Amino acid sequence: MKLLTREQSGILIASASGRIDHIASDAFGSALEALIVDCMPGKPPLLLDFSGVEYISSAGLRVLMIASRHAKAQQGVFAITSLQPLVQEVFAISRFNLIIPCYLNIEAACKVLGK
Repeated sequence: MKLLTREQSGILIASASGRIDHIASDAFGSALEALIVDCMPGKPPLLLDFSGVEYISSAGLRVLMIASRHAKAQQGVFAITSLQPLVQEVFAISRFNLIIPCYLNIEAACKVLGK
């Protein structure tokens, strides 16, 4: 899985799409890890755009948990935006929305995270 990246308002936005399940979780983890290594003070915050993600399994949540811990250990800023209804429900049930900051859309995230 590739994460398409762009910068907006001083934030690195990485867009994911499709299903993040046990089949795609390893590729998603590798792509995300490549971005998380630079998630630290002095570098742009990392914002995952999940507008194209239609499903996430526990394997995908595990990848996000590892990424979140890594970012926090480096004192970096890591957040997610634009959750689809099914993915938003999974986040709410698993309480991931309390672990990783989640924003309604990119504009809302940029207001909080932007420089």
